[in-house]
Formats: sequence, structure tokens, C-alpha cells
Amino acid sequence: MLSKDVGTRQPSCGISLYLDGRVQRLEDMFYSSPEALRKLGAHVHVKHDVLKIDAKRQTVVVEDLINKDVETVHYDRLVMTTGSTVIVPPLKGIDSRRVLLCKDYDQAKQIYKTAEENKHITIVGAGYVGVELAESYASTEHVVSLFQNHKQILVHSVDQMLSENITQRLVDHDVDVHLHERVTGFSADPAGDGILVETESGHYPTDLAIVATGFVPNTGLLSGQVDMLPNGAILTDDYMQSSDPHIFAAGDACAVHFNPTNENLYAPLASTAVRQGTLVGLNLLTPTLKYMGTQSTSAMEIFGSTLATTGSTLAHAQKQGIDAATATYEGNYRPAYMPSTAKLTIALVYDRDSRRILGGQLLCEHEVAQSANTLSVCIQNKNTIDDLAFVDMLFQPNYDEPFNYLNQVAQIAVAQEQQRGRKEPKNSDQAASEI
Repeated sequence: MLSKDVGTRQPSCGISLYLDGRVQRLEDMFYSSPEALRKLGAHVHVKHDVLKIDAKRQTVVVEDLINKDVETVHYDRLVMTTGSTVIVPPLKGIDSRRVLLCKDYDQAKQIYKTAEENKHITIVGAGYVGVELAESYASTEHVVSLFQNHKQILVHSVDQMLSENITQRLVDHDVDVHLHERVTGFSADPAGDGILVETESGHYPTDLAIVATGFVPNTGLLSGQVDMLPNGAILTDDYMQSSDPHIFAAGDACAVHFNPTNENLYAPLASTAVRQGTLVGLNLLTPTLKYMGTQSTSAMEIFGSTLATTGSTLAHAQKQGIDAATATYEGNYRPAYMPSTAKLTIALVYDRDSRRILGGQLLCEHEVAQSANTLSVCIQNKNTIDDLAFVDMLFQPNYDEPFNYLNQVAQIAVAQEQQRGRKEPKNSDQAASEI
């Protein structure tokens, strides 16, 4: 095992937890260490850099970063878990010391340190990382600006309705949100020590800018040697094997099979990486356990509320040519006669032709993240809105209504299709798959 680093990196989402003080030490979010791996029998070589991979000869050229020795090592199997790097847009002034990236341990340390020294923080990019950073900075009494080159935030995770809801929450906590405004560069602020964030609409002064515009696979060492997506994500088969039978890949270095729309795409998540890595270990010598694909299920806490998502958004499904629709549930998560309850919003995305569930988005002050996991299983098993409408779920007034809210949003979807005059599938009386 070869690595430049001495530790196993924490997921990017952990940076916001460290920033707002909920986690005191970044090191506590490492899920392993060289010492732990050595105890398992691995030969771990830290502070080594792989300079070249020759897939035909099955060799890697490695430099020892301490003594600068270079050697060529033969392999029987190669596992690419080289992760991803932050997309660095070609912006003027991005190399300024007041412009930071957000991905790894060293960058997290720098972000934490500069948060103590700077009051006004500008974040470029409003995906999960950008929104989580905005929430953390706003919660620690910083002045926060957020720029997004799109009409909505969280564009890959939620549709317009919930995006607007989250945007309003950011605004209510004094985050200055700029939508559909592309950042074009950074320059020194002649009026002070900070910088100017330059956009097509104007220049905005700030103390510090953090670029969180997404990630790209770190797979240049295998460029042209295995099949990849256009962005460099390695394509793998059911057993995590690349187009070269001697090379496997896992985590942010490779593509995923996205079950809702039956396509290969790039969706870097820690949950996906740990599953793929485990599968590589099981399949390295003999094909043993197939990769199930993913629904890219995820969640975040935003100002005391839970946002949980799984599967495809409506916009993405329609872009793939699917006749998709959304059913929306807006109500309490448990009965109004209880001492307290909370408003819950669910957007359920489904295929109108097959009635299959494609995705779901939930937002509530109550913790509803596990309901996204339930929907993930439904998507994995190709369940329909008819299945979900009446599937057995517990009822207890502390937790839900006699019909769970997932039952209810599916019943809304069924009613929508009845109103549209759609006929139910001929096999609708057959259970698709056990949930």
C-alpha cells in the first residue's frame, strides 16, 4: 500500500463539523491509520509518491519522498483508490493566499485557522460542501456570502421547491446568497487587506474566499490505459474490476452505477467508497460478491433541520428521458395531539410509466434521515408507488401517524396517477420485491 499521507482522510463533510466546534480534532474523524493497517498485515509505505503506472508491464514507478530514491515495482493486482481533488476553476487570482480550497486534512486545518482571523467569508459553489460551510460560518457569527452559478443551490441533490426552502433558511440566518451569478476571478481590494470577488454583475469585498466547486477523480496515472468517463472516473464491472483485468478501483477514483436511472456517473461519497473498497478486497482474487450500485443517499443538518435525499431528482430523471413526476407531502411527522410535532416536507420522484420510485427528498426539524434509507431500499428493489403506499410500517404516536408519512406520500402519487387517467400496470397486484 502506497500513500503520500500518514493518515486516512476524513470525508469532506467533516470539515464543517470541525469548523463549528462539534468535533474538536480532525484526527478523530480518520477511520483508520497506517498502524491499524499494519496490524492487519498490510505493508504500508507512507511518504511515497507513485510517478508512473505501466498497465501493460504491470509496474509502478515509486519515489520515496524522504530519501528521493526511485524504484520500479511489479504488481499482480493494482487497486486504484487515489480519491479525488478539488476542481480548481481557471479563475484570475485563485492563487491568492486569501483564496482557499476545501477537501483534505491540510486544507481543513487552514480553513479552521483562517476562520479565527477573518470575519467576512465568501463561499464559491453551493453544493453539499458549500452549503454546509455556509451554515457553519453563519453559526459562528461570521458574515457569509454564497455564490452559485446556477438558478438554485444543491442542484444535484434536490429539486427547486426544497432548494428554495434551504435558500430561505440561509437568508434567514443572514447568509448573502447570490444565485445565477458566476464568479470570474479574485483581485486585491484597494480599500483594505481583503480581496474582491469578481462576477459578471460586480465586485464584492471579502476577507477570505473558499472555492467549493466540486471534485474530479485523481486518476491521471491511468489515463488512456483503462476505460473512463469523460471526467476521468474509472469504469468498473460488477466486481469493481476495470477494463484491465489486473486493475481494480474504488471510491472517488471511479464511477458508480446509479440505479434510479440505470447509468454510470460520478458521485463521490464516503458511503460509496467504503462499500466499494470492501468489495475490492472480497473480489481481488476471485469474483465473489457483486456491486449493487448506488442511490447516492445522503443527508445534512441545516440550522437544526434534517435534509435527507436519495436517488434521482425530477430534473435529472427528465433529462435522462424518463417520464417522471413528483408527489409532495406537506404535513406533520406525527399526530397534532402530541405535545409537539414538526412540519415535514417530502418530494417523491417516480416514473409514470413503470410507477417505479426513482428518488426522494425529505426536510424536517425532526430527524428523518433514516426514512431516506428506506426509500433507498425501495429504489434498489425497484418498488413502485403502489408498493410503498401500503407496505407495512409501524404506527406509534411518538413517531408517526397510522399511515407512515412514506405511505402517505406514495398514496398521493397513486392518486395523482389516477387523476391523470393512467392505468395501473397489469402486474400491480404482484409485490415487486420485499422491502
